Amino acid sequence: MAALDGRVALVTGGARGIGAATARRLAADGATIAVLDLSQEQAAVTAAEIGGKSIAVAADVSNEDQVEAAVGKVVAELGQIDILVNNAGVLRDNLLYKMSASDWDTVLNVHVRGAFLCSRAASRSMVERKTGAIINLSSTSALGNRGQANYSTAKAGLQGLTRTLAIELGRYGIRVNAVAPGFIATDMTAATAARVGVDFEQFQAASVAAIPIGRVGQPEDIANVISFLAGPDSAFVTGQTLYVDGGMKL
Repeated sequence: MAALDGRVALVTGGARGIGAATARRLAADGATIAVLDLSQEQAAVTAAEIGGKSIAVAADVSNEDQVEAAVGKVVAELGQIDILVNNAGVLRDNLLYKMSASDWDTVLNVHVRGAFLCSRAASRSMVERKTGAIINLSSTSALGNRGQANYSTAKAGLQGLTRTLAIELGRYGIRVNAVAPGFIATDMTAATAARVGVDFEQFQAASVAAIPIGRVGQPEDIANVISFLAGPDSAFVTGQTLYVDGGMKL
């Protein structure tokens, strides 16, 4: 019997990168997966790859009505939500004096408002059943990173949200934790390399110099940790932020 048999997991930003790797890993653990992404088509591709009863759901996580509709669809079609992974994210990097208010708002809305809206909606199903796990995706950038005032603020905010929700929801058997990845090879980090005009392979090689374990991370490295936090082996772990960065020297 797999660790997550009978559980339903909703993964936001689940069409690619860390989200898709997480969806695949939780499915391998026995969970039925709802892949939520801005694009219905891309979410459907990942859901089809996973197979089984997996479904695709489209929503902008910063839009309250869309989140409520998406969560309602998951509960209607799959019966419940046991695990929520708040992974949806965007980048709008720039130095402070170049950063627009729109770039600030977009990043804070997707990461922080999105996690709030999704957690509020999905937790109703968990509270009714007195069980659940919420995992938020933070980042080592929460500790500060040049050109990422918006992103760093959002990721630090998610750590505060994680701790607060753990305090509020613990009485209902719901655990809330965060994972803070370091350098992970994804489309998002490739886009960062392109933005600064550096070849992605060179960009990764330069990053390895600051990682004691001697390599950049892969989406599966983060998915494995999320699997632990979603499953029964972490039953006494809540309110924590786990840095998964290969020992990165900041």
